Amino acid sequence: MTLTIYNTLTRRKEPFQPQESGHVKMYCCGVTVYDYCHLGHGRSYIVWDMVRRYLQWRGYKVQYVQNFTDIDDKILNRANAEGTSMQEVSERYILAYFEDIRRLNVMDASDYPRVTENIWAIHQLIRELEKKGYAYAIDGDVYYQVQNFSEYGKLSGRSLEDMQAGASGRVDSEEPSVNKKHNPFDFALWKAAKPGEPAWDSPWGKGRPGWHIECSAMVRSLLGDTIDIHGGGGDLVFPHHENEIAQSEVITLKPLARYWMHNGMVTVNGEKMSKSLGNFTTIRQLLDQGVDPNAIRLFVLQAHYRKPLDFTKDAIISAENAWKTLKEALLFNSKLKNFRLLPLAMPNPYVESFQRAMDDDFNTAAALAVLFELAKELRREGNLLIHQGKTDTPLETIEQQWQTLVHLAQVLGLEAVLNEEADTKQEVLSNADIETLIQQRQDARKERNFAEADRIRNQLQAVGVILIDKPDGTTAWHW
Repeated sequence: MTLTIYNTLTRRKEPFQPQESGHVKMYCCGVTVYDYCHLGHGRSYIVWDMVRRYLQWRGYKVQYVQNFTDIDDKILNRANAEGTSMQEVSERYILAYFEDIRRLNVMDASDYPRVTENIWAIHQLIRELEKKGYAYAIDGDVYYQVQNFSEYGKLSGRSLEDMQAGASGRVDSEEPSVNKKHNPFDFALWKAAKPGEPAWDSPWGKGRPGWHIECSAMVRSLLGDTIDIHGGGGDLVFPHHENEIAQSEVITLKPLARYWMHNGMVTVNGEKMSKSLGNFTTIRQLLDQGVDPNAIRLFVLQAHYRKPLDFTKDAIISAENAWKTLKEALLFNSKLKNFRLLPLAMPNPYVESFQRAMDDDFNTAAALAVLFELAKELRREGNLLIHQGKTDTPLETIEQQWQTLVHLAQVLGLEAVLNEEADTKQEVLSNADIETLIQQRQDARKERNFAEADRIRNQLQAVGVILIDKPDGTTAWHW
């Protein structure tokens, strides 16, 4: 089977072939650190974590870089409002990012470059653009001359002529002093310092980088002229990624990325979730409300990464219920004594179905269907063991099904552990305690108090005790 990826640049699925056999260079645009991450950010980094995990499962060594934008008007505005510094705000929300995203079982990147650590590389790239006639300086600002790049718009599908015709005198929101530019669509590479703002020395005077130049400089510095995968949210196609291409490719004369991947937005009632619209829910709000991190991953992965994902209370509840089903199957080994870890059997029809789904542009919805099919089989076997004390399926087959489920779930970053309370109960619950609880359950059943009987069964099941109700009315049990 061949992995195919939808390439935003070519607008079609293409077989994946990295530059170097067995090695993937991957860059994804990171957050601007002025606030807590919302669920839209969470979706992006769960998606790229999934892509990275799957590539590693397929045998690739992945060098994954994700930046932090720690210079930005939003950061400065937050610092001014708080009476703190840009550095204090950035450090606080970088720490918050790691706290939140690690709770979602997102693996750390290989590198997390910051803009403030790459000022020299940014200067170098801007100087090269000047020398080649793609950049010009005015009053301490430096702009990219868009009309000099004949391929401008190739990623987004926009032509400069159409953009100019449709502009109707619109002012570029990025740079108020638009009259200084040669063309309204020219964008800032370097911004002259304003009074009271943090600034860095440069060949053009004190100032700070424009937004787009930072990623071009960091990609080149850490990963080279051409990378295999460049990822980001769909809202970054234009202008950010379009401008990255313009900045990088006129210098290197090589493609910036072989595959451009973009995830769909998280929406609320059809509108993009964003801080500017005020309709966002932060990752930590959801987690602190008691939503299981794995349920959030399931919510994200149940839809194809390129499609919009609508956030509702009912959708989260549905994801929580789905996770309970999957978690029960992932912990199936706790129901059987001496459950063994076996080598994954190959060929394996479940693994083959999973890989076929993921090879089709990371179709996680179809891949999850394979996991739930396995979970359904394990639940059926578990019910037979509970109610009949046996099953016609060989134990080795059941063990292989469970092992396959755990293995494939880990590829999607879904992992279950027994909670600490259950572990503690299992340590202190004696055989006499178990017998007492079984007798209490028997008494409850005689009194037709089935709710209490079920509660006791669930209490015992949570610590790994399997009850077997026999035809003669007695109950046997085992770990």
